[in-house]
Amino acid sequence: MDNCEPTQTPEIDLAALRAKYLAERDKRLRPEGQQQYLVTEGGFEDFYDADPYTPVTPREPIAEDIEVAVLGGGWAGLIAAARLKEAGVEDVRIVELGGDFGGVWYWNRYPGIQVDTDSYCYLPLLEETGYVPTEKYASGQECYEHAQRIGRHFGLYENAIFSTKVESAAWDAEIGRWRIGTNRGDDLRARFVIMCQGPFNKPKLPGIPGITEYEGHTFHSARWDYEYTGGDMTGGLDGLAGKKVAIIGTGASGIGVIPHLARSAEHLHVFQRTPSYIHERGNSRTDPEWAKSLQPGWQEERRRNFHTAAFEAFAPGQPDIVCDGWTEVSRNLAAHLEATDGWAALSDPAKFMELREIQDYRVMQATRDRVDAVVDDPETAEALKPYYRFLCKRPGFSDDYLPAFNRPNVTLIDVSGTKGVERITPKGIVAGGVEHEVDCIIFASGFEITTDLDRRLGIEPFTGRDGVSLYDHWSGGYRTLHGITTRNFPNLMFTGFIQGGVTASTTAMFEQQADHIAYIVAETRARGAATAEPTAEAQDAWCTTIRENAMDNVQFVQECTPGYYNNEGEKNMRSHLGEPYGPGFYAMEDVLRTWRDAGEMQGLVLDES
Repeated sequence: MDNCEPTQTPEIDLAALRAKYLAERDKRLRPEGQQQYLVTEGGFEDFYDADPYTPVTPREPIAEDIEVAVLGGGWAGLIAAARLKEAGVEDVRIVELGGDFGGVWYWNRYPGIQVDTDSYCYLPLLEETGYVPTEKYASGQECYEHAQRIGRHFGLYENAIFSTKVESAAWDAEIGRWRIGTNRGDDLRARFVIMCQGPFNKPKLPGIPGITEYEGHTFHSARWDYEYTGGDMTGGLDGLAGKKVAIIGTGASGIGVIPHLARSAEHLHVFQRTPSYIHERGNSRTDPEWAKSLQPGWQEERRRNFHTAAFEAFAPGQPDIVCDGWTEVSRNLAAHLEATDGWAALSDPAKFMELREIQDYRVMQATRDRVDAVVDDPETAEALKPYYRFLCKRPGFSDDYLPAFNRPNVTLIDVSGTKGVERITPKGIVAGGVEHEVDCIIFASGFEITTDLDRRLGIEPFTGRDGVSLYDHWSGGYRTLHGITTRNFPNLMFTGFIQGGVTASTTAMFEQQADHIAYIVAETRARGAATAEPTAEAQDAWCTTIRENAMDNVQFVQECTPGYYNNEGEKNMRSHLGEPYGPGFYAMEDVLRTWRDAGEMQGLVLDES
């Protein structure tokens, strides 16, 4: 990997492309913003609540006092529970809607599912569990199995509550605990609650007129219906033989699914509002000798290298260990600085961003040129070209996606000009005034990632001291200490993209947060306190720190094509990264470690009552 080379990219007309990018963005902007999507509630709850993989076993409601309730059994929940166990907290219950651990990897079992970042960076707790992924981009099945591995390794299955949806959470001052209500009639009285719902927690549906009138079969890609399609995660969807299928959405899920649908359906109609960036997958099996050579700390070293490529810049002579599409812009920029003796640009933020922007545009042009080289029909190829900056949308990686559009049974319907599908009829989908009759509609329409918090969590009520609603408390923006705790919500702690460090490896962020949470919980207990929550002054000070050191990417985000990365281009834009700590992920680690090492729990009120 140390010999990872820069890629060859074409010269570009920067001014012309900037104008093109903005024009393509404007074509897709919709005044409804996030409201163009339906919440999977009311008549649509089966798209979220129904579990196609694990039958829900009837049980009696649980009414008990517990020390820690971890809400969510994906990576964030597993890591938080593991760190709590390591800190000596044994009474930990994970409450999970799914029938097993895994979160996004439990629910998403669509054919072709793989991680789209380096597995050795992404899969968490590898050294703790003694596991090395079998390939650079692990399959969904391997990710699911690793979640189960973590659950077994840390003894998390014994107290887990599966197939259970949290519906309410309220602080009960009389008993000094959180009362958690569920769809199974449970009354869980938890001293501490850790929010681990994850960013890909809740599917959403496009609010297309007529969606309830369709008479054929429908499902969301995050609840794949193999009873209907046949096959499994490796493909072989023989149940689609002789069927006309439509898929709405060409993001990460669509990229994985479409090649398999194309091979199996009589005809596939792909409805695309915005094309995805598609880079070669180039997957490879793990070299057993390399795996044997790994030394303690190897995963952290690799993650730091990946973070450098995504958020900072390689230093002179620094290798690109990950070496893929995610690191291409930084790798090419480093080669340019080396060739021009221009390393001084690293000390000039404006010059550095100017040079990085050029490499970004060149890489994206190479991506569009690749579409021309792979896709036979010029009109289809043009519609598949992404005109936006790298990381304006989640990058996609596939060796099979673009070639699928050369098949005679695949039709791409570009709906960018009408900002989406016009309507759904009893028999099919109307776009551009043409009705496409289909037997099945698959919604690959993503998740509630940057929508309003109440939509994302679906917990109502969610109240702290004196009945204060969390949604009201954060209506003007996040208010936390370290992105972990918030005033008037004692013993409630958060994970995810809120007000903390952000890195290229999301699971590393969860680990950083879990370390801090485990410390707070363990120290609160050890010091004989009943509750811990931040002072108003500490919370305000952290908000000031976050906003004074905010990442300077507002213009970048505003100019991006609409999607969940920028909250569908709404005027009051909400980044999928929350409000990141500007100095960086590892600077945030220093802040948290220094705070813990001081041992004073500064900014937290420990109440003994």
